[in-house]
Amino acid sequence: MYSFDELQVPIVGAPMAGGTSTPELTAAVSEAGGFGFHGGGYLSGERLREAIAAIRGRTRAPFGVNVFVPEEIHPDAAAFAAYRDRLTPLADRLGVALPETVAFTDDSFGEKIDVLIDERVAVVSFTFGLPERSVIDRLHAADISVSSTVTSVEEARQAADLGVDSLCAQGVSAGGHRATFHIADADPEIDTVALVGAVIDATGLPTVGAGGVGGASDVQAILDAGGIGAQIGTLLLRCPEAGTKRAHRDALADPRFTETVTTRAYSGRLARGLVNDFIRDNTDHAPAAYPQVNTLTGGIRKAAADDPEVINLWAGAGFRSAREAPVSQVVADLVD
Repeated sequence: MYSFDELQVPIVGAPMAGGTSTPELTAAVSEAGGFGFHGGGYLSGERLREAIAAIRGRTRAPFGVNVFVPEEIHPDAAAFAAYRDRLTPLADRLGVALPETVAFTDDSFGEKIDVLIDERVAVVSFTFGLPERSVIDRLHAADISVSSTVTSVEEARQAADLGVDSLCAQGVSAGGHRATFHIADADPEIDTVALVGAVIDATGLPTVGAGGVGGASDVQAILDAGGIGAQIGTLLLRCPEAGTKRAHRDALADPRFTETVTTRAYSGRLARGLVNDFIRDNTDHAPAAYPQVNTLTGGIRKAAADDPEVINLWAGAGFRSAREAPVSQVVADLVD
């Protein structure tokens, strides 16, 4: 079973679902001596199997896949309808028909677990909560290591009690979706280095630190806190291997975008991104309803793919450190 102690360099590539994760990106991180994760969110089992094959066609090094844990909730119908009404003028301008209602989906969770067991990937990590113990037992029986992304010590304890092998401690400055175990949870807002130390003290599990990594000193701070590695996501967004939209790539270096915030405006779950018009207009109105809000805004984001004021520009607080360079160079600069 894989252990992060095997890392040649203490760098983990973040899983970035929705197209940013590509086989090229995942493989490149592992080829650089780190550990690449592929974002399995929003993929069917078949598409995930294809991605795994593509990664293996590019590297013989171990890599992992991240899976979203589904949480079925029943959002307030009136709040959802009000948010739909609020988005309708923008949707009309873009020629998008918004759905009246959105059904819950588990994102093909069971199908993906079957694929991952069949493919024997090195590590499966979970975000948005914990699966049933039986899922972890099945992965272990297939000699697959299990990791959980956590945002607090309490979440870390729950994960340890369930039998995971390692943790990813996601600090408040990390970009993209927050990994809180429940959709409506408030963000614990804990700094990465502090969270890494506290999680290790509480569980003793090997822990990767995520959030705020902009250079070698940030990696060293995580290692000094006892972490076994630093996870990078935002730093990879401008790499040629990433599937980042051009408008998103450019926004990371555009002086008109100056800060990041967490918002539910795009998906109904808290996520950190660059402040743009969509976030300013809608953050205070989006209900805590995932994946329903994510589906609701999907057509808008697709139609406005070239408009950085409309699309989600996921990014961590250190986004200015992201640069156009191959993954190999980004990783090398973090450990030199």
